[in-house]
Amino acid sequence: MKTSNTAEPGTFTGRHMLFVMFAFFGTIIAVNITMAVFSATSWTGLVVTNSYVASQEFETKRLAHLQQQAAGWEPSFVFADGAATLTIRDGAGTPVDLGKVTVKLNRPVGGHDDQQLELTRGPDGSYAVATTLGTGVWDAWVEAPETALGPFELHERFKLEETGK
Repeated sequence: MKTSNTAEPGTFTGRHMLFVMFAFFGTIIAVNITMAVFSATSWTGLVVTNSYVASQEFETKRLAHLQQQAAGWEPSFVFADGAATLTIRDGAGTPVDLGKVTVKLNRPVGGHDDQQLELTRGPDGSYAVATTLGTGVWDAWVEAPETALGPFELHERFKLEETGK
């Protein structure tokens, strides 16, 4: 009886099965890693308390946004030198009076270090508030619920390299 370490051509061997298993499970692992990375980098953490109420408010906010765009509103939100500053000018370049303006500064994931602050209007028409933030990525959710053209909302994401700057 003669034994050989080579298989007949076209024979499915254990080595072939090993390659099939590596390809199969390698594909599954690669897809899972890709989905985990996309999930971790894109999740905003946004959750509404009552989805029914949020759906009713959506149309009001959408129409207000269209009116604000038609009026030429140009918002600018900046966090620099320990202060959050919001400036909005209309199509004529005039600062817009927003009434009461609040900003929620929070980390995109985790919910730690969150701050809810009220901005005050300065003589130049901009709104600002001083605060200290740690390094990393931050989300700013600016709201002015009672403007002349309906509720105003703005979301900005920014990254701080050095503490408080």
